[in-house]
Amino acid sequence: MVILSPTPATDPFPNALTLDEYATFGSADMIGKATVYGYDIRPSYNWTSPSWNSPQEQGSASPPLEIQRGYTREKPQEGNTFLFVYIRVMNTGKNAVYAPSAKQFVVNRNGTLYNYSPVNGSDVIIDQVPGTQYDYQIGRGGTVGYIQPGASNMADGYLIYEVPATLTPNTTYVVSNLDYQNQAVWKLG
Repeated sequence: MVILSPTPATDPFPNALTLDEYATFGSADMIGKATVYGYDIRPSYNWTSPSWNSPQEQGSASPPLEIQRGYTREKPQEGNTFLFVYIRVMNTGKNAVYAPSAKQFVVNRNGTLYNYSPVNGSDVIIDQVPGTQYDYQIGRGGTVGYIQPGASNMADGYLIYEVPATLTPNTTYVVSNLDYQNQAVWKLG
């Protein structure tokens, strides 16, 4: 009789960065740094957009002159939840640097990759979520943009992923090909 002992789970990214730890990318005088500085798990969220929601939707959400709540409730598929990942990219060089696009950040959970779900427009406001989608800080709809030197020019925002509700931060990573030479991985927990 052979007794098998359980095999310890291996960490797919043993050198993963922690939250708020920066990875450098670029070269010469075009250098930037990027970080994943936080995350939030939500079973659903409310959002509003003056250019998307009709006056009827806005009026039914709350009476005039009252605090406006989100007009549209976004719900994931059965068994899923939303993962908000907060990203910051800064230019630390002397010249403008290409910023990684939102599409260059994927969530890796147990070897399965998840792409972000873009919001409907640059004027979308999500209840109790600060800022805007990272993508709209640097370009249009996932295209790469430039970031000028200086901390005041940084791109900062969230990306939303629909992931299984069984997600655990200790086994979930954000992976990004920051440029053609540099990949960074952050462990959420």
